[in-house]
Amino acid sequence: MTDDEHRVMALFEALEVPEGWRAELIRGEIVLSMSSDLTANLITASVRDQIPHRHWHGLTTQDVAFAGALSEPQPDLVVFERGAVDGPGRLVPAPAVTLVVEVVSKTSVLRDYRTKRELYAEGAIPVYLIVDPIKGLCVLLTEPARAAASGLPDYVAERTTKFGEPIPVDLLGITLDTTEFRPYS
Repeated sequence: MTDDEHRVMALFEALEVPEGWRAELIRGEIVLSMSSDLTANLITASVRDQIPHRHWHGLTTQDVAFAGALSEPQPDLVVFERGAVDGPGRLVPAPAVTLVVEVVSKTSVLRDYRTKRELYAEGAIPVYLIVDPIKGLCVLLTEPARAAASGLPDYVAERTTKFGEPIPVDLLGITLDTTEFRPYS
């Protein structure tokens, strides 16, 4: 890690985040955003409640660590297998994560659809679900790999569904019910 990267990490770790806000480190940039609104929280809770808790942990406000990427995003929901992470700490390593969920807000569109898509693929997170209450759509991304043409990380499989349509998440052995998802008014 360079001296500049060490300074960014130190600044990020010492940052006092105001109440009602959250901080993420995305590719060396400290990103402050308002905490999730009611729509996003209800969607996140609906997805979390459908995760079979006997086999999986589904955590909100959980930071994820990416080796060498100077990134510590805080997805709306992080899902990993029970027993995959041991010990204390505030970070779950990306290789232990099976599913991340981001609920799009008006200020996070580019980050959720492009920056985090690349980051999560680069971290080999098997499933990335983007829930977009602006468009009333869900985008399920699976099979992270390097894209042949660009050499950049991306997801090989993409499935887009409208709110109200089921979303099969094969790796978790579930089909998500999205009938409770509501778009922003």
